Amino acid sequence: MSVPSHVQRWLTALILLPLLAGAVFFGGWFVFAAAGIVACLGIFEFYTLFWPGRQKTFLKLMGASMALGLLLAAERGRFGLTPILILAAFWVANLKFLVAYGREPEKAAYRTELILVAGLLYLALPMQLFFLFSPLEIVLVLAAAFASDTGAFYAGSFIGGKKIWPRVSPKKTWAGSVGGLLCCMGVCLFMGALWGSEPWWVWPALGAGLNAAAQLGDFFESALKRRLEVKDSGTLLPGHGGVLDRIDSLLLVAPVYAGLDAVFDFFG
Repeated sequence: MSVPSHVQRWLTALILLPLLAGAVFFGGWFVFAAAGIVACLGIFEFYTLFWPGRQKTFLKLMGASMALGLLLAAERGRFGLTPILILAAFWVANLKFLVAYGREPEKAAYRTELILVAGLLYLALPMQLFFLFSPLEIVLVLAAAFASDTGAFYAGSFIGGKKIWPRVSPKKTWAGSVGGLLCCMGVCLFMGALWGSEPWWVWPALGAGLNAAAQLGDFFESALKRRLEVKDSGTLLPGHGGVLDRIDSLLLVAPVYAGLDAVFDFFG
């Protein structure tokens, strides 16, 4: 008997949420371990979208290793190593292109190098931000992304209606978009009322901004998968697909929150 998709989503959440909560509570190396696992799995899935199966296995492993290195540098407070590690990955790939061109110029292409660095920019850099956030900020960012996805899923499933952008994501509706927006605003308002240091009206506005980021991040991954003719980035998380399918919104929510936090003093 098959388990309904929404039940699979909640069973997966019931397993993952306590692990995330434990990492946030204990902090330090626990955050690094959680972020490292997510980043490595996510970036491996990202590369597999372009290089299915066993293609470019060396580059996939190198990209995952570089992502782990970027997170380790962030955990140690060595953010100055970030451009050095990204440039290192870039030039390893450049040398690979150089060798390939030297062997068979007509077959050498420069696409691989861009994909390798894009994976680090797309996944590893946003994940670095979690080492700058306080525990409350980590909870807020995770909750905003989760509320946006969950609100959109249920509002879209139960209400349905007109599609937002069917060419990019044929299942997403305006009802789902509004449902995700309201849930995200509600989560931010709730946390702001309990622990925030800004006026009450700032928090629903923050929720609206983070929800816009979540939806944009989701649309981007949907467009990427459709262009590459892939349904899900992976199968690791029942009801969600792959790790990248679960964190696609989070990868833009985190930097948007970091940018807004540079202007506002959300938690004092």
